[in-house]
Amino acid sequence: MRDILVLCPQERDLKAIRAAGLEDRYRVHFAGSDLDQLEDFDPAAFLDECEGLPADAVLGTKDQSALLAALLAERRGLPGPSPQALVACQHKPTAREIQQRVAPEATPRFAVINGAPPFDVPFFVKPVVGRLSQNVFRIEDPDDLQDLHEIDRYTTRYAEIAALAGADPAAAHGFMAEELLSGAEVTLEGYVHGGRVTTIGVTDSIKYPGTFSFESFEYPSALPRERLQELSDISSRVLPAYAFEGGFFNVEFFVPEDGPAQIIEVNGRIASQFAPLVQSVHGRSTYDALFRLALGEDPAWGPCEPDGVAVSYVLRVFEDALVAAVPDPDPAVELLVRPGLYLSEQGVNDSHSYRLAILYGVGETRDEAVERCRERARALNFRLAPAPVR
Repeated sequence: MRDILVLCPQERDLKAIRAAGLEDRYRVHFAGSDLDQLEDFDPAAFLDECEGLPADAVLGTKDQSALLAALLAERRGLPGPSPQALVACQHKPTAREIQQRVAPEATPRFAVINGAPPFDVPFFVKPVVGRLSQNVFRIEDPDDLQDLHEIDRYTTRYAEIAALAGADPAAAHGFMAEELLSGAEVTLEGYVHGGRVTTIGVTDSIKYPGTFSFESFEYPSALPRERLQELSDISSRVLPAYAFEGGFFNVEFFVPEDGPAQIIEVNGRIASQFAPLVQSVHGRSTYDALFRLALGEDPAWGPCEPDGVAVSYVLRVFEDALVAAVPDPDPAVELLVRPGLYLSEQGVNDSHSYRLAILYGVGETRDEAVERCRERARALNFRLAPAPVR
């Protein structure tokens, strides 16, 4: 049996690895803790500690842990994407410059913010390095730019990790403006092996009505076949341009009714939240493919028709509150908060809402799968006390 080293695992990794039966086929080792749960972390010391751990392959499933895995794999001569390729994906101005060169029709206007607005309002702003939809805002008035602030711990930690890959730590700070986009939001997931880009599938991202916050992720996408092929074609141009090789990736898009799809961002890692969806309708986990890829093998993922529709449902609230009680543990529910703290004091959230839990459902049709998730979400016993007015 070969040794697989998973760096800084999240709880979702443990569930997915068990669900795929991978511990029966590999010796799986875990090093470190989910970085989102840590206040202090020394990346250089952590990598030194990992030098002697058994590993035929090393991987991470979040942006920072994936970059740490790339650094360790490079040190130890193991397969995987280069740290420089990951930094090119993760540093949004660099990523946009590359996209503009190889897929100009799919790249929105963008500019790093240096004082004055880079183009007329309205437009979106986002950190040059970020996660989820944190600190992403629609700017209606240039004065709104004065209120921008970074998530200090995340940005500083990323800068420290990226510096080990030769990146300038100062480049991790700041904000970027992008023109407003519209259309259906989707995520294409795939991998690169031997220079060949393989698409696994496309997932639809559905928002709570009237908000920027995601309610559900639905697989497979309802887009017509020709639009799905368009997304695959764009991805097949973009990923090689990053010199990305031997890793999973996902590309988020806006797909308008008319006109070309527009890239939101490229992530050089697995879309871990979608693994249960793919496994439910295809019978194979993307973590199985991830392990084989990390060993330098071709995952040999072939096209096959999905058996039904699977949904990842995000239960959210839109006001801060004190968490008084949470539901009992359930292997089918990913609890994201714990009692005794305000929602604003825990979890990883977007700029407009607070996540309570993620749950999954499967149905023969899209409507059936979504309704099953909503019924289960309504039955979850969260007790929230209103936060005081500040």
